[in-house]
Amino acid sequence: MAAAAIIVTILWLNAGGGTKEPDNAVPGSAGVASEGAAAGTNSSDAVEANAGGESLRWPFENDKDVTQTLSFYDSNASTEQKQAAMIEYNNSFIPHTAVDFAGKDDKPFEVLAAMSGKVTVAEQTPLNGYEVEIEHPNGYVTVYQSLENLKVKVGDEVKQGDVIAMAGRSEMEQNEGVHLHFEVRNNGESVDPHTLIKEQ
Repeated sequence: MAAAAIIVTILWLNAGGGTKEPDNAVPGSAGVASEGAAAGTNSSDAVEANAGGESLRWPFENDKDVTQTLSFYDSNASTEQKQAAMIEYNNSFIPHTAVDFAGKDDKPFEVLAAMSGKVTVAEQTPLNGYEVEIEHPNGYVTVYQSLENLKVKVGDEVKQGDVIAMAGRSEMEQNEGVHLHFEVRNNGESVDPHTLIKEQ
């Protein structure tokens, strides 16, 4: 009887002891470090967004050719940082849910697909200029606004690094001149791209 109890206990411990949190995300799944990162709050360490084995990248070729002009609005940031990440339009202040980049000397630059996917929006809007949205696996969508010379149309399959447009201008962010408005959404929530892209 005692031997049977010991065997049952060992089996029970082995069955229960095998459950643990996975160390790595399943290949091809999107990785977000925490609920805070998914909600768009900054973390000290960037986490990787994987889709089909690809990591999200910045939508331009060389970061030495561009400057970040407007930050992502982080509700946990300091008052100064929050104020700097607001857009003033039509006597209203709107939190900026993207990161904006301008080329050196106000020159247009090529805008690249940040990850492979399917183009779901390619149109001109009154406030945002030309806009492209690309849907990626696992709930990610990248949004590119203030564009000109679109190179894609709805339904196109694009590869990471493909040229989708040129940086341009928008009514909403007139003061920025020629620039790119780059937004990342994870299951409909805007996320700070810095939390998803590993800096080189």
